[in-house]
Amino acid sequence: MQVKVIIPTPLRQYAEKKESLEVEAKTVAEALRAITTQYGDLRKHLYTDEGKLRSFVNVYVGDEDIRFLQKEQTPLKDHDVISIVPSIAGGTALRCICS
Repeated sequence: MQVKVIIPTPLRQYAEKKESLEVEAKTVAEALRAITTQYGDLRKHLYTDEGKLRSFVNVYVGDEDIRFLQKEQTPLKDHDVISIVPSIAGGTALRCICS
């Protein structure tokens, strides 16, 4: 099955600045393996040294978070769109001004 993987802006520098990649895959794991094989520098940003998807990397098939489906074993259909969405840390600490 041909699927599209959307590459987030911060990671495009590791994928020849491409916004998306088309790969053949039957599961999310196969699609991610295909892009990290093609672009090895993506691997360290998506996976831990133990081969687990990093906790701050969210992956969606269409609008569905794979954590609520079958995780990386989520099956794909032809022309599915996978989005990689890194969590963004930040914000400000609240400061209490007490009398």
